[in-house]
Amino acid sequence: MKKLTFREILLVASMLFGMFFGAGNLIFPASMGQMAGRNLWQAAAGFLITGVGLPLLGVAALGISREEGLLELSSRVSRKYGIFFTCVLYLTIGPFFAIPRCATFSYTVGIERLLPDAGQPLVLAAFSFVFFAAVLFFSLRPGELLTWIGKVLNPLFLVFLAVLILRALTDPPASVAQIEPSGAYLTSAFSTGLLEGYNTMDALAGLAFGIIVVRAIRGLGVTEPGEVAKNTILAGVFSSVLMALIYLLVAVAGAQSRGLFELCSNGGEVLARIAEHYFGGAGALILAMTVTVACLKTAVGLITSCGETFVRLFPRGPGYPVWAVLFCAVSFLIANLGLSTIIAYSLPVLMFLYPLAIVLILLTLFGGAFRHDRTVLQWTVGFTAVAAVFDFLGALPAQTKTVLHLDAVTGWIGQVLPLAGLGFGWVCPAVLGLVIGLVLHRLHTAR
Repeated sequence: MKKLTFREILLVASMLFGMFFGAGNLIFPASMGQMAGRNLWQAAAGFLITGVGLPLLGVAALGISREEGLLELSSRVSRKYGIFFTCVLYLTIGPFFAIPRCATFSYTVGIERLLPDAGQPLVLAAFSFVFFAAVLFFSLRPGELLTWIGKVLNPLFLVFLAVLILRALTDPPASVAQIEPSGAYLTSAFSTGLLEGYNTMDALAGLAFGIIVVRAIRGLGVTEPGEVAKNTILAGVFSSVLMALIYLLVAVAGAQSRGLFELCSNGGEVLARIAEHYFGGAGALILAMTVTVACLKTAVGLITSCGETFVRLFPRGPGYPVWAVLFCAVSFLIANLGLSTIIAYSLPVLMFLYPLAIVLILLTLFGGAFRHDRTVLQWTVGFTAVAAVFDFLGALPAQTKTVLHLDAVTGWIGQVLPLAGLGFGWVCPAVLGLVIGLVLHRLHTAR
């Protein structure tokens, strides 16, 4: 029986890290650090659960399930649900939020700080047009150039990030203990950190990309299902440790930056200002260029993945080139809303998707206890989905809720549904659905 060597496991782990690591992996730890202040460690504990632990469990779930991908895994609930969940998840980590975020993050870190505010919208439009033209070019011609970018420029980005963060940590303008927390981090640092981890979208990416890890391990000669699952988890663990380390260091640097400047509107601005402080204009320029190329690589990978997935979902529909053009066009339009707006409107969608993803992961990992009975899956997912809709409404920006006259509804839900005020109103309904499903499963098997 073939077993992977330690070097091969590290190779797979490096590939997994490269797929996970994108703009959100820097934006949100930096912003969280700034806002959490002396409550950073409680916030970081919550952040690591949803930003590192859940992605690891998602990859493990796909490895253990022996399914061919997210569509097959989610279709255990029902075929229609599988198509719905797969489409929404890929659109979220693709053209609706994650891909536009790559362009706007690159812009925020670099060009935005070099120009006067008056011309920003036009410059963002021009930058994002060039960015997505390049993304489309590479997406339609995947090959050696993308490999070169991944092997050279992504490591270059990590090296520069290490230099930046270590420089900030060895010459801190303030200690974490001196920084006053702000916003929700003042009273609910742990639960706020949990929700902030949603924004990385890595748990969703774990479900979407886990099969790539499984195939890579199989490609190295491992065929026994138990060994495939074991090596998938090991690769996930190594990748998660590196990710957690980066999160913590970036978060600490973000918290200490409050000794230099006040709260920033987003994490991209935090990193840009840190780079500018320690390295001047040259440091900010290098960071901007490296981040842009790293985000370009991530965007190309996401466009390719989404395009191939939709061709598979709709075999009688458009071909891959049409999907690639469409996704780039949609991403371009959404990118021009700006980074802060994209972040604000992505959170409600993630509040809906994450509960469904968490429940699917846990039901897959522990499904052997009820023989993966579809009845249990449907009742649990059904109750979770209803509650997740309420969490979605509650997470909408305040202005949007006012315009849609949702304030009274969301306020009432927050009072009636346990944990809704913390953003976890789905938990009790999910448990109730699970109990009902298990009871029905027991009655069925007892006959």
